[in-house]
Amino acid sequence: VMLNRSEKKSMEAIAVLEEEFAGGNVSLIKLDLASLDSVRAAAAAVLAKVPSIDALICNAAIAQVTTRELTVDGFESQMGVNYFGHFLLCALLFDRIEESKGRIVVVGSAGYKMVDGLSFDDLTFEKSYASNPVYCESKLAQIMMGFELQRRIAAAGKDTRVYVCHPGASRTNLIANASLAKRAAYCIISLFSQSAERGAYPEVMCATQSGLKDGTMYGPTHRWETVGPVGECELAPHAQDQVAAAKIWKMAEEQTQQVFTV
Repeated sequence: VMLNRSEKKSMEAIAVLEEEFAGGNVSLIKLDLASLDSVRAAAAAVLAKVPSIDALICNAAIAQVTTRELTVDGFESQMGVNYFGHFLLCALLFDRIEESKGRIVVVGSAGYKMVDGLSFDDLTFEKSYASNPVYCESKLAQIMMGFELQRRIAAAGKDTRVYVCHPGASRTNLIANASLAKRAAYCIISLFSQSAERGAYPEVMCATQSGLKDGTMYGPTHRWETVGPVGECELAPHAQDQVAAAKIWKMAEEQTQQVFTV
Protein backbone atom coordinates (compact mmCIF):
# COMPACT_ATOMS: atom_id res chain seq x y z
CA VAL A 1 0.00 0.00 0.00
CA MET A 2 1.40 3.39 -1.03
CA LEU A 3 0.62 6.48 1.03
CA ASN A 4 1.35 9.25 -1.45
CA ARG A 5 0.34 12.81 -2.23
CA SER A 6 0.46 12.69 -6.05
CA GLU A 7 -2.10 10.35 -7.60
CA LYS A 8 -0.54 10.69 -11.06
CA LYS A 9 2.97 9.72 -9.94
CA SER A 10 1.56 6.93 -7.80
CA MET A 11 -0.37 5.40 -10.69
CA GLU A 12 2.77 5.48 -12.83
CA ALA A 13 4.75 3.74 -10.09
CA ILE A 14 2.02 1.16 -9.54
CA ALA A 15 1.98 0.33 -13.26
CA VAL A 16 5.73 -0.27 -13.22
CA LEU A 17 5.53 -2.45 -10.10
CA GLU A 18 2.64 -4.53 -11.39
CA GLU A 19 4.48 -5.12 -14.65
CA GLU A 20 7.69 -6.10 -12.88
CA PHE A 21 6.00 -8.26 -10.25
CA ALA A 22 3.27 -10.16 -12.05
CA GLY A 23 0.27 -10.72 -9.83
CA GLY A 24 1.40 -8.11 -7.34
CA ASN A 25 -1.31 -6.19 -5.52
CA VAL A 26 -0.29 -2.54 -5.17
CA SER A 27 -2.74 0.17 -4.17
CA LEU A 28 -2.80 3.85 -3.25
CA ILE A 29 -4.20 5.71 -0.29
CA LYS A 30 -3.83 9.44 -0.72
CA LEU A 31 -1.87 11.20 2.01
CA ASP A 32 -0.59 14.73 2.36
CA LEU A 33 1.67 14.96 5.40
CA ALA A 34 1.34 18.75 5.30
CA SER A 35 -2.24 18.35 6.59
CA LEU A 36 -3.04 16.65 9.88
CA ASP A 37 -6.60 16.06 8.66
CA SER A 38 -5.18 14.23 5.64
CA VAL A 39 -2.97 12.13 7.92
CA ARG A 40 -5.97 11.17 10.05
CA ALA A 41 -8.06 10.29 7.00
CA ALA A 42 -5.27 8.22 5.47
CA ALA A 43 -4.65 6.37 8.73
CA ALA A 44 -8.36 5.58 9.01
CA ALA A 45 -8.33 4.26 5.43
CA VAL A 46 -5.31 2.07 6.18
CA LEU A 47 -6.93 0.63 9.30
CA ALA A 48 -10.11 -0.12 7.33
CA LYS A 49 -8.26 -1.74 4.43
CA VAL A 50 -5.10 -3.35 5.82
CA PRO A 51 -5.52 -6.13 8.40
CA SER A 52 -1.81 -6.28 9.27
CA ILE A 53 1.18 -3.99 8.79
CA ASP A 54 4.56 -5.67 8.43
CA ALA A 55 6.45 -2.41 7.94
CA LEU A 56 5.61 1.28 7.89
CA ILE A 57 8.37 3.14 6.04
CA CYS A 58 8.41 6.85 6.88
CA ASN A 59 10.14 7.98 3.72
CA ALA A 60 8.27 11.10 2.60
CA ALA A 61 10.05 14.44 2.84
CA ILE A 62 10.31 17.92 1.43
CA ALA A 63 13.57 19.87 1.36
CA GLN A 64 15.18 23.12 0.30
CA VAL A 65 11.99 25.17 0.51
CA THR A 66 13.46 28.50 -0.57
CA THR A 67 11.13 30.80 1.34
CA ARG A 68 9.47 30.07 4.67
CA GLU A 69 6.05 28.47 4.24
CA LEU A 70 3.50 27.23 6.75
CA THR A 71 1.28 24.17 6.55
CA VAL A 72 -2.49 24.47 6.97
CA ASP A 73 -1.94 23.59 10.64
CA GLY A 74 0.62 26.35 11.18
CA PHE A 75 3.84 24.32 11.14
CA GLU A 76 6.88 25.41 9.17
CA SER A 77 6.46 23.28 6.05
CA GLN A 78 9.58 21.10 6.29
CA MET A 79 9.12 20.48 10.01
CA GLY A 80 5.41 19.87 9.50
CA VAL A 81 5.83 17.28 6.74
CA ASN A 82 9.03 15.60 7.83
CA TYR A 83 8.38 15.40 11.57
CA PHE A 84 4.89 16.28 12.80
CA GLY A 85 3.05 14.52 9.97
CA HIS A 86 5.07 11.33 10.39
CA PHE A 87 4.68 11.46 14.18
CA LEU A 88 0.90 11.53 13.88
CA LEU A 89 0.85 8.77 11.26
CA CYS A 90 2.98 6.49 13.44
CA ALA A 91 0.84 7.21 16.49
CA LEU A 92 -2.39 6.37 14.67
CA LEU A 93 -1.06 3.15 13.12
CA PHE A 94 1.03 1.90 16.04
CA ASP A 95 -1.54 -0.49 17.51
CA ARG A 96 -2.05 -2.23 14.16
CA ILE A 97 1.73 -2.51 13.69
CA GLU A 98 2.07 -3.90 17.21
CA GLU A 99 -0.67 -6.47 16.58
CA SER A 100 1.29 -7.54 13.50
CA LYS A 101 4.64 -7.55 15.34
CA GLY A 102 5.77 -5.29 12.53
CA ARG A 103 8.35 -2.58 12.04
CA ILE A 104 8.58 1.17 11.70
CA VAL A 105 11.40 2.49 9.54
CA VAL A 106 12.32 6.12 10.17
CA VAL A 107 14.20 7.62 7.22
CA GLY A 108 16.41 10.44 8.44
CA SER A 109 19.27 12.26 6.77
CA ALA A 110 22.97 12.55 7.47
CA GLY A 111 22.31 16.27 7.18
CA TYR A 112 21.28 16.26 10.85
CA LYS A 113 24.99 16.61 11.60
CA MET A 114 24.92 20.09 10.06
CA VAL A 115 22.93 21.46 13.03
CA ASP A 116 23.67 21.28 16.76
CA GLY A 117 20.15 20.67 18.02
CA LEU A 118 16.53 21.75 17.77
CA SER A 119 15.30 25.36 17.90
CA PHE A 120 12.73 24.80 20.63
CA ASP A 121 12.31 28.55 21.18
CA ASP A 122 11.34 29.10 17.52
CA LEU A 123 10.28 25.84 15.90
CA THR A 124 8.25 27.67 13.26
CA PHE A 125 11.44 29.59 12.37
CA GLU A 126 9.65 32.93 12.33
CA LYS A 127 12.70 34.75 13.75
CA SER A 128 15.24 33.20 11.43
CA TYR A 129 14.76 30.98 8.38
CA ALA A 130 17.24 29.26 6.09
CA SER A 131 16.04 26.30 4.07
CA ASN A 132 18.87 23.82 4.61
CA PRO A 133 19.32 24.20 8.40
CA VAL A 134 15.55 23.92 8.85
CA TYR A 135 15.49 20.74 6.76
CA CYS A 136 18.35 19.33 8.84
CA GLU A 137 16.48 20.13 12.06
CA SER A 138 13.37 18.40 10.75
CA LYS A 139 15.37 15.25 10.02
CA LEU A 140 17.07 15.46 13.43
CA ALA A 141 13.61 15.57 15.00
CA GLN A 142 12.64 12.47 13.02
CA ILE A 143 15.77 10.62 14.12
CA MET A 144 15.12 11.57 17.75
CA MET A 145 11.55 10.32 17.39
CA GLY A 146 12.82 6.96 16.16
CA PHE A 147 15.19 6.51 19.08
CA GLU A 148 12.63 7.75 21.61
CA LEU A 149 10.09 5.28 20.22
CA GLN A 150 12.67 2.49 20.56
CA ARG A 151 13.12 3.36 24.24
CA ARG A 152 9.40 3.53 24.93
CA ILE A 153 8.76 0.20 23.22
CA ALA A 154 11.54 -1.45 25.22
CA ALA A 155 10.17 -0.02 28.48
CA ALA A 156 6.67 -1.26 27.65
CA GLY A 157 7.87 -4.70 26.55
CA LYS A 158 6.17 -4.40 23.17
CA ASP A 159 7.05 -6.34 20.00
CA THR A 160 7.23 -3.58 17.37
CA ARG A 161 10.73 -2.93 16.07
CA VAL A 162 11.85 0.55 15.06
CA TYR A 163 14.93 1.23 12.96
CA VAL A 164 16.49 4.49 11.83
CA CYS A 165 18.32 4.90 8.53
CA HIS A 166 19.40 7.43 5.93
CA PRO A 167 19.89 7.11 2.14
CA GLY A 168 23.23 8.88 1.82
CA ALA A 169 23.86 11.04 -1.22
CA SER A 170 21.32 9.72 -3.72
CA ARG A 171 20.09 11.11 -7.00
CA THR A 172 16.43 11.96 -6.39
CA ASN A 173 14.14 14.93 -7.05
CA LEU A 174 14.09 15.96 -3.38
CA ILE A 175 15.53 19.42 -4.03
CA ALA A 176 13.36 20.22 -7.05
CA ASN A 177 12.11 23.37 -5.30
CA ALA A 178 15.56 24.62 -4.30
CA SER A 179 17.11 27.83 -5.59
CA LEU A 180 18.86 27.79 -8.97
CA ALA A 181 22.26 28.01 -7.28
CA LYS A 182 21.55 25.00 -5.06
CA ARG A 183 20.22 22.97 -7.98
CA ALA A 184 23.34 23.80 -9.97
CA ALA A 185 25.53 22.71 -7.06
CA TYR A 186 23.50 19.52 -6.78
CA CYS A 187 24.19 18.71 -10.44
CA ILE A 188 27.90 18.72 -9.64
CA ILE A 189 27.49 16.77 -6.40
CA SER A 190 25.36 14.18 -8.21
CA LEU A 191 28.41 13.12 -10.19
CA PHE A 192 29.76 11.64 -6.96
CA SER A 193 26.49 10.31 -5.56
CA GLN A 194 24.67 7.00 -5.92
CA SER A 195 21.46 6.01 -7.66
CA ALA A 196 18.06 6.38 -6.04
CA GLU A 197 17.81 2.57 -6.08
CA ARG A 198 20.95 2.21 -3.97
CA GLY A 199 19.67 4.99 -1.73
CA ALA A 200 16.65 2.80 -0.98
CA TYR A 201 18.79 -0.10 0.25
CA PRO A 202 18.95 1.10 3.89
CA GLU A 203 15.15 1.35 4.01
CA VAL A 204 14.66 -2.11 2.55
CA MET A 205 17.22 -3.57 4.93
CA CYS A 206 15.56 -1.95 7.95
CA ALA A 207 12.16 -3.21 6.81
CA THR A 208 13.22 -6.81 6.24
CA GLN A 209 16.55 -7.88 7.73
CA SER A 210 16.87 -9.61 11.10
CA GLY A 211 19.51 -8.91 13.72
CA LEU A 212 19.44 -5.12 13.52
CA LYS A 213 20.15 -2.98 16.58
CA ASP A 214 18.37 -0.24 18.47
CA GLY A 215 20.24 2.99 19.11
CA THR A 216 22.04 3.02 15.80
CA MET A 217 21.54 4.52 12.35
CA TYR A 218 21.93 2.50 9.17
CA GLY A 219 23.14 3.92 5.90
CA PRO A 220 26.00 3.98 3.36
CA THR A 221 29.40 3.43 4.95
CA HIS A 222 31.86 4.77 2.34
CA ARG A 223 33.04 8.28 1.46
CA TRP A 224 31.85 10.04 4.62
CA GLU A 225 28.77 7.84 4.75
CA THR A 226 27.37 9.13 1.45
CA VAL A 227 27.67 6.03 -0.76
CA GLY A 228 28.61 2.36 -0.55
CA PRO A 229 27.52 -0.75 1.34
CA VAL A 230 24.89 -0.32 4.04
CA GLY A 231 25.97 -0.68 7.65
CA GLU A 232 26.04 1.08 11.01
CA CYS A 233 26.85 4.79 10.77
CA GLU A 234 28.62 6.96 13.31
CA LEU A 235 26.00 8.68 15.44
CA ALA A 236 26.57 12.26 16.57
CA PRO A 237 25.94 12.92 20.30
CA HIS A 238 23.10 15.39 19.76
CA ALA A 239 21.06 12.73 17.96
CA GLN A 240 21.19 10.73 21.20
CA ASP A 241 19.98 13.59 23.44
CA GLN A 242 17.21 11.87 25.38
CA VAL A 243 16.02 15.07 27.08
CA ALA A 244 15.54 16.82 23.75
CA ALA A 245 13.92 13.71 22.26
CA ALA A 246 11.37 13.54 25.08
CA LYS A 247 10.71 17.27 24.70
CA ILE A 248 10.07 17.18 20.95
CA TRP A 249 7.90 14.07 21.47
CA LYS A 250 5.74 15.89 24.04
CA MET A 251 5.56 18.93 21.78
CA ALA A 252 4.35 16.73 18.92
CA GLU A 253 1.63 15.23 21.09
CA GLU A 254 0.46 18.71 22.05
CA GLN A 255 0.65 20.19 18.55
CA THR A 256 -1.07 17.25 16.83
CA GLN A 257 -3.49 16.73 19.73
CA GLN A 258 -2.66 13.03 19.63
CA VAL A 259 -1.22 11.11 22.57
CA PHE A 260 1.19 8.49 21.24
CA THR A 261 0.54 5.54 23.53
CA VAL A 262 2.97 2.62 23.36
